[in-house]
Amino acid sequence: MALRYYNALTQVIIVGFVCFLCPGMFNAVNGMGGGGQLDDTAANNANTALYSTFVVFGVLGGAIVNLFGVRWTIFGSGFTYALYSASYIYLNHKADGSFTIAAGALLGIGAGILWAAQGMIMVSYPREEEKGRYIAVFWVIFNMGGVLGGIILLGMNYNSTAGSLSDGVYIAFVVLECLGACLGLALAPPSKVTRNDGSSVVLVKYTNVGRESIEIVKLFLNPLMLALLPMCFTSNFFYSYQFGIINGALFNLRTRGFNNIFYWGAQMIGAYLISLVLDSAKLTRKKRGFVAFLIVIVVFNSIWGGSLAVHNLYPAGLPLAERLDFKDSANAGGPIALYFFCGIGDALYQSLAYWIIGALTNDNQLLARYIGFYKGMQSFGGAISWQLSAKKVSNKNQLIANWVLFAISLPSMLYVIWTLKDHSEDVKQADEYEASEKDVEVKA
Repeated sequence: MALRYYNALTQVIIVGFVCFLCPGMFNAVNGMGGGGQLDDTAANNANTALYSTFVVFGVLGGAIVNLFGVRWTIFGSGFTYALYSASYIYLNHKADGSFTIAAGALLGIGAGILWAAQGMIMVSYPREEEKGRYIAVFWVIFNMGGVLGGIILLGMNYNSTAGSLSDGVYIAFVVLECLGACLGLALAPPSKVTRNDGSSVVLVKYTNVGRESIEIVKLFLNPLMLALLPMCFTSNFFYSYQFGIINGALFNLRTRGFNNIFYWGAQMIGAYLISLVLDSAKLTRKKRGFVAFLIVIVVFNSIWGGSLAVHNLYPAGLPLAERLDFKDSANAGGPIALYFFCGIGDALYQSLAYWIIGALTNDNQLLARYIGFYKGMQSFGGAISWQLSAKKVSNKNQLIANWVLFAISLPSMLYVIWTLKDHSEDVKQADEYEASEKDVEVKA
């Protein structure tokens, strides 16, 4: 079927390419470990600042998107990614991490808003039986950005013996991220978007600051949101370990770019494979959730088991002169394979998380708040994990923390999956959804 501009899938594809160019490029640089710098102190502190502001604006992001709409919020937020990449040019010349840390804090504000808008589009626009597919479509496009970024990094640093990225690399990323921000203006107003069956994606017609403030408070009183808190907290916690301790501390510069191609490419594979389970017509919604849950358990325990084996070989990483190169297959093959499966695991975990949240309701404004809560609490965990790296907590203790947090997240995830019904019920309550005649249009 040909795609139409106002079709829900078209809009998910557009927001996928926004994230391809903005968060995708950020992921490519961040995945190098230390933001592509030999000394990772500034990058670790910048990531702490980023996730600290992300905590607040992730939670507020849903309300901001509901009030101001998806196009302008994504447009403005996208430029914070470009500013962050540009800050590393300053760091290259001044060896002063203060600008990078400040840019990280601003990026946390922009990212919180952007991801709330993205999540609302991705999980509220599709029909219930299509949510796994739409998540996979987005995840594949988004992670193509990380793959492209990895190719750029490998190509521009193939013959480099330096420990840090050059200005030219960062400038390339700034340009791409500015293009991504502008692409946000191509999104259609939600009030005009329709699904394949002709139904509108908009359920709620009106909101205001007072109502959104009340709804934010309700998030922290919602039993299901509280049950998902360990899942949210854990879902990005492992990035500092995977990017900094596996990729950043074991491999030379060009191999870190090489690894990124496969890490983000693995995300595309993982998202596609789990979508086959999450949208399976042969299983009830609850059974689909259980099967995906079991897959996540097996894959992540394998990843942490493999990480322990690699840690035992290189307990403190490797000095720059001895770091692994992808041409040295005898020594580098195992850690590269581990990093590849880390990418698959991330896609499996986050796809399941988004699917669980999307299964709670079809209400687009409510989902914007739920996704904002998810991203905010996810960033709370991220802020702590990056600060553990900044404070030089031992690699082994960081590995243990990741494995334990993953185990803690499982029981409450299982409980929420158990409560899911085959079809979401979106009962409109008069005191919540009553709209005046003059406010009947959703803000674009």
